[in-house]
Amino acid sequence: MDQAAFERDGALRFKRQLSVADIEALRALADARIGSRPGVRLADEPRLTVLLAPDGTVGAIAASLTSPATRPVRAVMFDKTPEANWVVAWHQDRTIAVRERAEVDGFGPWSDKDGILHVAPPFDVLARMITVRVHLDRVDELNAPLRIALGTHVRGRVPAADAEAVASAASQTVCLADAGDIWACRTPILHASDRTRRASRRRVLQVDYADFDLPGGLTWKGLLADD
Repeated sequence: MDQAAFERDGALRFKRQLSVADIEALRALADARIGSRPGVRLADEPRLTVLLAPDGTVGAIAASLTSPATRPVRAVMFDKTPEANWVVAWHQDRTIAVRERAEVDGFGPWSDKDGILHVAPPFDVLARMITVRVHLDRVDELNAPLRIALGTHVRGRVPAADAEAVASAASQTVCLADAGDIWACRTPILHASDRTRRASRRRVLQVDYADFDLPGGLTWKGLLADD
């Protein structure tokens, strides 16, 4: 693993991490939870406990890039198909999932997403997090790969109106993947994706990780039974 490259670029690919059994189990979970929607936010999902724990297949990658104290704090499953096909403009992920509302300086605005409480934290919270994308299907140039603007995780909070210009000025990479590959990114990195141009599925499990607690009585929503 090239830790220096990850810190510099903000993104790193890990090839062939999942077993066939893990891939099939996650595909079954995606099919059961997503249905006809483009995606679903997950919470209190015991079927992910072993895989996402710091010593699990996915969690171990997050731990290697942060610390053994890391834990999954939010998860989303996506399924981009010709029927559920959308464009994502250049942007930064800006919110975190928490258990209860508490008024803390720098945290806000608040929102509800799929019944899960979210809040926009100060940028330094996002800067300490990483996001992993677990690929359940092959992703080629035609199958809506994620595009990442390398190094933009250190730019601070980028206004939405400036995101495309900042991304265009940066070196970019296209996150191609085989089923079982994992891409890890610094959470605030600028990213985008186009519509799929292939009649195939693009199922992804996306998980945010943090190895620190939140201030002022705020607590991560979390994914595992002991969170």
